Amino acid sequence: MSAGQWAVILGASSGTGAAIAVEVAGSRGLDVFGVHRGRYLDQAQQVEREVAATGRRVIMHRGDAGTPEGAAQGAEALLAAAGPRSVKLFVHSIASGSVGHFLSGEKGPLHPKQVERTFNAMAHSFVYWIQALVARDLLAPQARLLGLTNPLTESLLHNTGLITAAKAALEIYVRHMAIELGPKGHRVNLLKFGTVMTPALTHVYSPEALARLEAAHCQMNPSGRMCTVQEVARFVAVLLGDEVDWFNGATIDFTGGMTLRLLDLVLNPPGRG
Repeated sequence: MSAGQWAVILGASSGTGAAIAVEVAGSRGLDVFGVHRGRYLDQAQQVEREVAATGRRVIMHRGDAGTPEGAAQGAEALLAAAGPRSVKLFVHSIASGSVGHFLSGEKGPLHPKQVERTFNAMAHSFVYWIQALVARDLLAPQARLLGLTNPLTESLLHNTGLITAAKAALEIYVRHMAIELGPKGHRVNLLKFGTVMTPALTHVYSPEALARLEAAHCQMNPSGRMCTVQEVARFVAVLLGDEVDWFNGATIDFTGGMTLRLLDLVLNPPGRG
């Protein structure tokens, strides 16, 4: 990589975003501009230390990445620190959505504010940030822009309809951005991977529920285990290579065969002769 190139990571304080930040700094020599809401301050400081230990510059920008205003403010801060044509990698790793049912549920139907907030964070902000980066001429030559998704878009898991809908919208945004930015030499893709253990999961689920979740995923995955955030991060670093330049507008399956195994379990449940 050329000197002075940056990775912009939305949701960089923990989980997959944090792992990607540390990986691309260490293996690809990118400086890191991480955006976070301040929910995991200790983890954000740890990411800052780990990136700095690689010898790369790091800025952990605190703000709401899921709004047009937040995107504009973040892009302005990055422009002041890094200058134009400096962003080699942009990763949308925001996990901020509401679960529940559209018509019923213990807390009642999903509220329009929950719908708006979920779509802004998990879909629309992908567009807001790219617009802000392009308007300020921040994309480096042959920049890579990446959204993250999961196999929920292929399921009807009872209370994740809103998140699934937002992820489906994100996939459409990726395709259109790939068409618009392709002639400029940039590449826009979507990386799909299965559930990984993150602080967000531990915040939502009890230890007992997490154990059941892990056991279920070990059964679903042909490898008999869950994917790790480090594995996802290493693959993101691979996507920076010239060898994968032809990926554009793609939804890249990094589930390890999880959806194949899930279908097999439905058709051939354990104990069925």
